[in-house]
Amino acid sequence: MENLFSKSKTVVFETVKSSVKGLTSEEADKRLVENGRNELIATKKKSWFIMFLDQFKDLMIIILLIAAVLSVVTSGGEDISDAIIILAVVLINAAFGVYQEGRAEAAIEALKNMSSPAARVRRDGHIAEIDSKNLVLGDIVLLEAGDVVPADIRLLESASLKIEESALTGESVPVEKDAKSEISEDAGIGDRLNSAYQNSNVTYGRATGVVIATGMSTEVGKIAKMIESADETETPLKRNLNRLSGFLTWMILGIAIVTFVVHVLRLDQITPNGLVEGLMTSVALAVAAIPEGLPAIVTIVLSLSTQVLAKQNSIIRKLPAVETLGSTDIICSDKTGTLTMNKMTVEKLYRNMILEEASAPVESSDLTLQIMNFANDTKLTEAGELLGDPTETALVKYGQDKNYDLTDELIIHPRIAELPFDSDRKLMSTVHEFDGYFFVAVKGAPDQLLKRLNKKSVNGEVSKLTEADSEAILAINKLLATQALRVLMMAYKEIDEIPSDLNKLEEDLIFAGLVGMIDPERPEAADAVATAKSAGIRPIMITGDHQDTAEAIAKRLGLIDEEDNEDHVLTGAELNELTDEEFQKKVKQYSVYARVSPEHKVRIVKAWQNEGKVVAMTGDGVNDAPALKTADIGIGMGITGTEVSKGASDMILADDNFATIITAVHEGRKVFANIQRSIQYLLSANTAEVLTVFLATLFGWATLLPVHLLWINLVTDTLPAIALGVEPAEPGIMNEKPRGKKASFFSGGVLSSIIYQGILQAGLVIAVYGLALAFPAHTVANTSISQAQELLRHIGDGTHAILIDHIALISALEHADALTMSFATLGLIQLFHAFNVKSVYQSIFTVGLWKNRTFNWALPVSFVLLGITILVPGFNQLFHVSQLDPYQWLMVMIASISVIIIVEGVKLIQRNLSNKTL
Repeated sequence: MENLFSKSKTVVFETVKSSVKGLTSEEADKRLVENGRNELIATKKKSWFIMFLDQFKDLMIIILLIAAVLSVVTSGGEDISDAIIILAVVLINAAFGVYQEGRAEAAIEALKNMSSPAARVRRDGHIAEIDSKNLVLGDIVLLEAGDVVPADIRLLESASLKIEESALTGESVPVEKDAKSEISEDAGIGDRLNSAYQNSNVTYGRATGVVIATGMSTEVGKIAKMIESADETETPLKRNLNRLSGFLTWMILGIAIVTFVVHVLRLDQITPNGLVEGLMTSVALAVAAIPEGLPAIVTIVLSLSTQVLAKQNSIIRKLPAVETLGSTDIICSDKTGTLTMNKMTVEKLYRNMILEEASAPVESSDLTLQIMNFANDTKLTEAGELLGDPTETALVKYGQDKNYDLTDELIIHPRIAELPFDSDRKLMSTVHEFDGYFFVAVKGAPDQLLKRLNKKSVNGEVSKLTEADSEAILAINKLLATQALRVLMMAYKEIDEIPSDLNKLEEDLIFAGLVGMIDPERPEAADAVATAKSAGIRPIMITGDHQDTAEAIAKRLGLIDEEDNEDHVLTGAELNELTDEEFQKKVKQYSVYARVSPEHKVRIVKAWQNEGKVVAMTGDGVNDAPALKTADIGIGMGITGTEVSKGASDMILADDNFATIITAVHEGRKVFANIQRSIQYLLSANTAEVLTVFLATLFGWATLLPVHLLWINLVTDTLPAIALGVEPAEPGIMNEKPRGKKASFFSGGVLSSIIYQGILQAGLVIAVYGLALAFPAHTVANTSISQAQELLRHIGDGTHAILIDHIALISALEHADALTMSFATLGLIQLFHAFNVKSVYQSIFTVGLWKNRTFNWALPVSFVLLGITILVPGFNQLFHVSQLDPYQWLMVMIASISVIIIVEGVKLIQRNLSNKTL
């Protein structure tokens, strides 16, 4: 039923096979069976089991699962602790993913629940009330103020009809509908004045129309299809983790192959057992290179950030959205309710032939103030709420702000007659009883009302309205209009009796004043826009409102420079004339889009994404939902937003405050930096472990046992990595430009830091092991055979204890001490190295050693857990380590602390080189 709004009523009736009399019940039942019920149909949902399996498609998860299997195989099935830990991490992540995905499917359900519960139709020649789900094509529907439009309807008759369509079109004020309007085929939804659309609200007047679309064929249904078909945009975090997974995959394969080749080359004779041993060693080393805690750490960091953001009125529905915020290049914002208050407000008055701000003092006896309140149908509830047309409620609210008590005034001067608003006259008049005369209050469109004036009132004195006066009024009207203000004129007259022909009430009127209204920008929005620009983020306004209104608000917010004469505003109609290729070339030119449809919003978002930009889209209406889902991050409004827009969003603003987005961007940037820190810490630590074992293999040393690597990965990796994930943001983080889609976790000097810091740690561990062998402790050299045997049994190495050769026993003890020192050194180096990772380039003394409370307790706990394995009796045998003397501990501590000194020196050189370059 496309474009029926542009056809004549005769063609409409022929198309839907109906008439002004409506359908018979029999015909309606038949059509209901053929076309289905007037409701939205969601696609078949995934089962929980399928959603659970989908979580295992991630490359990092697959690598971890392979690692779990290999760790069991390489241990001969005797050590499954590694596998249990890996599987626990994977299952927790999968369960959390299923929970998030289950919550994310609420958009279509919310759309279904918006349907009107009942509709009044003309069937079998009389009016009947039916369930709106049973409406069919061709039904004649009756509408009046307070109704929710039950389907898409072509109007047949209308009387002063106004329909609020902001959830569908984004227009801030109700639209005056007229069944007689002739509409072009390319008109957008907001310009189809002869049609009404499902789920919009009738705020004024009445109408009769014929149903031209139901269910999924309605405009709301089309939006539902767009939501379902919208591709789930891959988040920057997902892309980065996939890149990291790919990098780790090739690195691990390389480690396994090189280790296997080196092992084979060192064999005196190649045998099946030797090959198997080499394969097991290479696989074990590759498994050690995997940062199995990374997925859990990323989840924890994101979860903690969601709690921080929740306290700042940002509700995160999908965890990756936290990090996506930090990489945002473009914020496409809906105007109504997001950048503006979504509440018409009186801003300027022209009274006594003087233009003044709404904040100027006004006496309660002022004629302009009285007229705007008298000629008004706003209702006041017992709770003090104003109900009615937004324009009229704005006028009454202005009166309240000026201490004008309309309720008392109407008791003293009751309304005794009226001429309701009419779309042809564009006027409304009411008559009120005063002592000895009747007061006629008239408000309406300036161009219509000016024709009916012959006098003016200035400071209570009435005089003739001259040609110069009329020109001055028109000039002010034009001035206010250029500022995107909606202008109404107030006029009046005093009569002795009410004429039988009420139309004469609007003749020979006296000019009282003009009132300029607008849906004003939020007070904090301009500052938020400025902050976004300083952070390298470009705000874009997308609205269903008129071009002039959108442009004026954009200039007031700083989206468009007042002095910039270049055209930065594009309308939906103009966008329709551009091909995708043409629009792509011009997309950077426009900062404001007006009179757009849902399809346009998606098109705009995709055009910016094609430019390689990370796009955030804000919105509160049904019409915003497809674009919210298409964008890299959809941001819904918590107060004014529909459930549909919330369901399609990744994040919801609890306070509907645009400025809150900028706060969330700050948190998002911090999250990326913190995940980067955790990755730098984990991979530099794992690099150190792999290089240590690899180099030891080359030298024929046994520097670390599998149990040592496992304990270090569990204790010294996990807690510090989590603590680094909640580091405070570095100063100036919002003065940096967005990092863009091409940036990775390895950018910004992180990869080079991982490499040299991993090599440094491995070098220090190997050096300590070599020194321990070269300069054994004095106690070892003077140990007797029986003491040596007992010490070796104590540390769990019974195979050496059966040796009777004293030299062999001492050598075994020396190796045990060296192994213990390399284990202690590697663990302590990683803990001290956590301080280095607080910043890639900045000194730890600049960023602050103790600002992070989580870090302040995580490191001591890790120190204690590491120390227990060496210092506490009973753990020695479990971890095959010996007791170290003070000399050995001094060597371990010097090597461990030196990692801070060396890295600080490298950072100082990097900063100096960077300053010279600048």
